[in-house]
Amino acid sequence: MHNVNQTTGRRNFLSSMSTSVAAAAFSSLLSREASASPFTIDRQTIPHHAPKAKRVIYLYMAGGPSQFETFDDKPLLRKMNNQPLPDELTQGVKLAFLQNSKLKCFGSDIKFKKCGQSGQVISELLPNIQKIADDICVIRTQETEQVNHDPAHMFLNTGTAITGRPSMGSWISYGLGSLADDLPAFVVMRSGSEGQPVPQVGWHSGFLPGKHSGVEFYSQGSPLNYLQSPPGIDQNLQRMTLDSLAKLNQLHHRDVRDPELQTRLSQYELAYRMQSSVPELADFSGEPKSTLEEYGVGEKPDGSFGSNCLMARRMAQRGVRFIQLYHTGWDHHGQVVNKMKKLTKEIDQGTAALIADLKREGMLEDTLVVWGGEFGRTPMSQGSGRDHHTKSGTMFLAGGGIKGGISYGQTDPFGFKTAENPFHVHDFHATMLHLLGINHLKLTYKFKGRNFRLTDVHGELVKDILA
Repeated sequence: MHNVNQTTGRRNFLSSMSTSVAAAAFSSLLSREASASPFTIDRQTIPHHAPKAKRVIYLYMAGGPSQFETFDDKPLLRKMNNQPLPDELTQGVKLAFLQNSKLKCFGSDIKFKKCGQSGQVISELLPNIQKIADDICVIRTQETEQVNHDPAHMFLNTGTAITGRPSMGSWISYGLGSLADDLPAFVVMRSGSEGQPVPQVGWHSGFLPGKHSGVEFYSQGSPLNYLQSPPGIDQNLQRMTLDSLAKLNQLHHRDVRDPELQTRLSQYELAYRMQSSVPELADFSGEPKSTLEEYGVGEKPDGSFGSNCLMARRMAQRGVRFIQLYHTGWDHHGQVVNKMKKLTKEIDQGTAALIADLKREGMLEDTLVVWGGEFGRTPMSQGSGRDHHTKSGTMFLAGGGIKGGISYGQTDPFGFKTAENPFHVHDFHATMLHLLGINHLKLTYKFKGRNFRLTDVHGELVKDILA
């Protein structure tokens, strides 16, 4: 078992190095454990079964995109526009702002069509995603338990609204290790308008060792601070300094037998290697012109969602295990139709390009791609917008052992709640871990006297969406 009660060591050192590339390295998994080589955590051998996916790319639409303008077409809602929603649908359901309001149907004029050979029904606002309809599995019954943004972000990322729990990326880093020795195992990038802020607990390691936290890369310019050594410090001098520091720490380790010293040395080594790997990662000049045009980007990261998607593919190729791209601005309490037209335009091309590119490179089959937000929106109007909603939302999955060209779950004719096949956050976590070769019941970490897991005491594997 790991000792989780230490109050000194790497975590204190991390706080003093928070702005440097060393801090990024200290936040990531250091040792390189290939996924084909099982190892033991809490007396359980991982992987527990043959994995379908080696890595995850999570396209996180922060703010809660409306399903009624993207993936859940409701003709009855349009027909009943501005008429009262049946009272029986809303009994016992908590709403964020419409709790004591008169609830009227809101059916927008956004059109849907059947796409691909599979006939997936997708909004006209997503013309590029329409082209990859046969590669994605659309989930129409996403359910959560938190109706406000910060706790909903926390719930989706950690499986609970209680602070201090590890994020899903941290659990995956802890369970599977890293595929790369010169990049972190878990990387986060952001794009989009500021809008509703995304809490950093979404990529924190919680009570897991700090090396499993997500490392945030900047989406424009240099991905990290201090990638260049100070003037007068060349590579040879830096190498000599690290070697001397290693010898001194090894001498100290003989006396104190502190494993944190070994970890610290490894983190220094990763930071040293990242000074070479990260600038190369962010240089798009070697990409074919056709690929840059497909993503709609130039030869350098430009801060756009499309640019981050290309970075994600490049990180996946280089062994980053869990990549999370946040695109903010989806909290549309007013002018939902116009704002959805703008936001979908920002993400449609990059999303489709990423999946098509991964497929072309032969990587989609072992890369799980996830698209979605922290919750859905109401079928009732909030002026010209939609309120937060926990009982129905949409997301899609692609690659990594997922059936393409199918939809899972159905909502009622108004889209208010699940009619069949709910897809709860805990079920999503259990299914994602399964695709990575992990039994969600067995990946545990003992903290304050009991074993914790990402799904806690919940979660069911959703077999119907597995290839």
